[in-house]
Amino acid sequence: MSKVFIFRFETVGGPGYLGHFLDRYGIDYQVVKVDQNQTIPTSIDGVSALVFMGGGMSANDDIQWITRTLGLIKDAQSKDIPMLGHCLGGQLISKALGGVITDSPVREIGWLPVDVVRSRSTPAWCHELPSPLEVFHWHNETFSIPQDATHIFERRACPNQGFQIGRTIALQFHLEVLPEMVTDWTNRFLDKSHVSSEYVQSAQTILKDLTKKSNASKRIAECVYGHWCGMFI
Repeated sequence: MSKVFIFRFETVGGPGYLGHFLDRYGIDYQVVKVDQNQTIPTSIDGVSALVFMGGGMSANDDIQWITRTLGLIKDAQSKDIPMLGHCLGGQLISKALGGVITDSPVREIGWLPVDVVRSRSTPAWCHELPSPLEVFHWHNETFSIPQDATHIFERRACPNQGFQIGRTIALQFHLEVLPEMVTDWTNRFLDKSHVSSEYVQSAQTILKDLTKKSNASKRIAECVYGHWCGMFI
């Protein structure tokens, strides 16, 4: 039976829809609650895949668990263990594999479009997705595309939205969000420091037609998660 470790870095940053997806297909997973000081495993023997969720910290922060996580990612990649990163998780994967994390050209918050990169190197499964995708963002930093990785998602204002390298997929956005997660994040974290713009949506805009937006995001997640899980089940 497949066993997946999901690393949660904030209480509000759980697996969300990914957890529902894994439950539906009977894929066993364990949430490693880094936010509750659970230890980053030193061994991944017997583990089928790793998932790294989002968080408000930076992948560049001098935090012990970040250093350990970067080492774990390097080890997993050397062993060809599939990995999946959401936002901070994607940034951690990028950094561990030689990329750099910098301030994003624009802060992105809300439901914003992302395009599939159309090139000869784009994996075939990406062409099953609509373009653009309307997905949920909440970040002010971004990753570079590591050497030997394939750039798969892009956006004019913040070009690097996703990449694949081997059996690993890193995303700059949040495919895992459920309506209740979006509502909670908006109520908790969207304050006067967030000035509404083309790239930062107001609470009213984020929450408008939330069920419809969430259902569209779930359809995208079904494709991405389905392809990724197919690498190890």
